[in-house]
Amino acid sequence: MNLSQFIANKTAFSEPSAFIGVIIKIAIAGVAIGLAVMIITMSTITGFKNQITDKIFGFWGHLHITNNNITISNEQTPIDSRLTFVDSLLQIAEVTYGGDDESQKTVSNGGIKHVQEYAIASAILNTKTDYEGIFLKGVGFDFDWNNMDRYLEEGRAIKLNQDSLSDDILISEITAKRMQLSVGQKIIVSYLRDKDILKKRFTICGIYKTGLGEFDERFAMVDIRKIQQFLRWDSHEIAGYEVFLDDIDDLDLMDNYIYYSDVLPRGLFAQSIKNKYSSIFEWLELQNINETVILALMIIVCIINMITAILILILERTNMIGILKSLGSTDKSIRRIFLYHGFYIIMWGVIIGNIIGVGLCLIQKHFGVLKLDESDYYLSVAPIEFNLWSILIMNILTVIIVLSTLIIPTYLITKITPVKALRFK
Repeated sequence: MNLSQFIANKTAFSEPSAFIGVIIKIAIAGVAIGLAVMIITMSTITGFKNQITDKIFGFWGHLHITNNNITISNEQTPIDSRLTFVDSLLQIAEVTYGGDDESQKTVSNGGIKHVQEYAIASAILNTKTDYEGIFLKGVGFDFDWNNMDRYLEEGRAIKLNQDSLSDDILISEITAKRMQLSVGQKIIVSYLRDKDILKKRFTICGIYKTGLGEFDERFAMVDIRKIQQFLRWDSHEIAGYEVFLDDIDDLDLMDNYIYYSDVLPRGLFAQSIKNKYSSIFEWLELQNINETVILALMIIVCIINMITAILILILERTNMIGILKSLGSTDKSIRRIFLYHGFYIIMWGVIIGNIIGVGLCLIQKHFGVLKLDESDYYLSVAPIEFNLWSILIMNILTVIIVLSTLIIPTYLITKITPVKALRFK
């Protein structure tokens, strides 16, 4: 232990005067509150982004493969499900893609996990007293229900049979409440084809709720063969494929690779859900700006608070500085005393801040104290997701940044002369 640290320990852990004690407590509280707010902000925004994107991708997949032929009436152009490119997609385990230079190429974290077919038709739900426009999403035997099962509020998933078409329909909670429908109830679905109105009777097998108003208000799910009947498509004709990836971080890479690397037959193209529903993802990107602003403000508050505390400590210890200088201590060694003192204050603030921040996050995570308006935020409870490495890095950076700025106010010590300091009271 060097002399500067020894003196810092004696002055920091000795009984301070009432005034200095208050200043130190305020400084510790400032660092603690700032760090707690940063932990809560980062955990909440991470939870928002992950849970909302997880809902979107769970409902739609990560990529859509469709026909690039757009008709004047903006109708779907079917693609042939007998094409063999799907088998090639499922064999993609890792992708290297980028510029001509090897240094510019990017390697994916994974490949393609699952591919499933779908079809869409606009229709009208009819009851004896009400009607409502809806998009019917047709799903087949390859549909992965693991993604949708977690959103089932009542009932069950659609049961598909090889020998007969299923009359099951899965509607959203919003639709069920608006039309006063329940599981097991019969409902008529009308589809306008040319000048004819086709009507089919369905049975509500289940009610789902993703919390994403853009989907819940507009979509119901049925057997894909029912959609083919409505649209007069053959049994091998579908609207497209939903592609699920092993790693969401590969989304842009896989999107470019599939589209530009001749993986798809001529006439087909791939589009990421991120681009298809860009408004939602742009809103999520804005949260990154909010996070950056809040973290920066909290760091600034911590810095100002600590600089003020150190300046007051220097002024309070002016006599001690004069005595040390008269005994031969250098400005550098005396400045270290106050930097050590500042480090102790910061560390106490960091410890308390972590306890408060992590504690409040755990309470919210397990008890859901803070509720949200799901129609505005897509979630009913403020989400919390921890990333221990991010919290650790944030702690380290906070200590380094705040401590580094304390070097500036300690230069005041160089202006203090022994004669003036010993006269100072």
